[in-house]
Amino acid sequence: MLKATGAVGIAAAATTTVSAAPASAAGAAFAHPGLLHTGTDLARMAAKVKAGAQPYTAGYARLTANRHAQSGWTARPQATVVRGGTGQNYTILYNDIHAAYQNALRHHAGGDSAHADTAVAILNAWSAKLTGLAGNADRFLAAGLYGYQFANAAELVRDHPDFELDRFQEMLSTVFAPLSDSFLAEHNGAVITNYWTNWDLTAVACVLATGIFCDDKAQVARAVDYFKHGEGLGSIKHAIPVVRDDGLAEWLEAGRDQGHALLGVGLMGTVCEMAWNQGIDLYGYDDSRFLKGAQYVAKWCLGGDVPFTANTRAKGAVNGWSGAETVTEAAVVDPGMQRPIWAMISNHYTKRRGVSASYVTRIAAKASPEGGGGDYGPNSGGYDQLGFGTLAFTRDKVTDSVASRGPVASGGGSGSGAAGPSSSSSASASASVSPVSGGDDLAATGSDSFVGWTAAAGVSAIAGGLLFLRRRGASRGAE
Repeated sequence: MLKATGAVGIAAAATTTVSAAPASAAGAAFAHPGLLHTGTDLARMAAKVKAGAQPYTAGYARLTANRHAQSGWTARPQATVVRGGTGQNYTILYNDIHAAYQNALRHHAGGDSAHADTAVAILNAWSAKLTGLAGNADRFLAAGLYGYQFANAAELVRDHPDFELDRFQEMLSTVFAPLSDSFLAEHNGAVITNYWTNWDLTAVACVLATGIFCDDKAQVARAVDYFKHGEGLGSIKHAIPVVRDDGLAEWLEAGRDQGHALLGVGLMGTVCEMAWNQGIDLYGYDDSRFLKGAQYVAKWCLGGDVPFTANTRAKGAVNGWSGAETVTEAAVVDPGMQRPIWAMISNHYTKRRGVSASYVTRIAAKASPEGGGGDYGPNSGGYDQLGFGTLAFTRDKVTDSVASRGPVASGGGSGSGAAGPSSSSSASASASVSPVSGGDDLAATGSDSFVGWTAAAGVSAIAGGLLFLRRRGASRGAE
């Protein structure tokens, strides 16, 4: 039986009561450090590494072996970063971001100040020079992915005496966040379902991370509201459109390919973790819908058979070309494909909340110890996640009394319970900080090429940008 809401319970093996949603917290600032890692997390890593405890030391060994985690790394900042089209140079940016993040994480886990100094030097160099992102539609991917990653790297050294905090906040607020905000509002002039799930999720991750880093409550509220109620395919009920009675929930992008489905799960987990660390429970939203989707993808990636409800998504430009694409089954998978996304998700549900996550736990164990950027191939996909989850997210199981309290923001500021839409819109949401390249700017795949989908070969156009689910001849609109 299929259900279009998250009203069903987790599978029988996972019926343990999960944490209640957090109460709103008052205060002018967010908790810092408080993106992917809190002060408590960083202290745990350092203590476990010092004690030689496993699997932390194995995770730390992967970090120290990565070429990006060396204190001799020198930044190569650019005034304009281009992703998509001609003149691409974005590989420079993501390599430098991962070097900053890995050096900062290595400093916290190992204690060597030279790594903190290196991270600060990289971040300061970029905030002093970068003024814009350019390219075709892929510039939105650059804004989303590298915006959230930049914020996380900087969060780890925000209190360093040499770090130019104000300048870095300005860079995030003028170069990265406006593009991601604009994408969520306008989707690059495309119909709402033209862009797959991961496009929205990169933007949500950027808006949330930069909002927290810059102490912008309205921005954080927009990200949380889009996660819950957004019209695009990255909001949770569109990314995970069908919840089944067996405790699995179908991941939309499983019909596309394995790599992008893993990217989407990693991004949604990242959004949930950053929100959790500010007292906002997205992990448990809609009866832990994300857990059910993650379980589905984990089972599928482990080679298990999974159901898939056929769906058709409208494609094209608003008042322009139109077409549609129908997917009828989950894509073929490579059981050996790995991405550093599972330790964070597994540890949240099994250790923080004490619920079963059998497939997620199995795939996390298979991927352990997780590496990071540079360990999963030289192309951009190998840098989509910051990684090192075995070191960063392995945790002891909390007691029942602690688990029942739900997320608690920790650090220097107060947590934000802002979980609804802001009454005011971002003044910069529609601002353009990058040139638009030609007529091939609508991209559906993240590639440089433009594909005009037509109503041919039995694929009919759908008006209005609606996504339809089909099963046994019946149709209904996705929530």
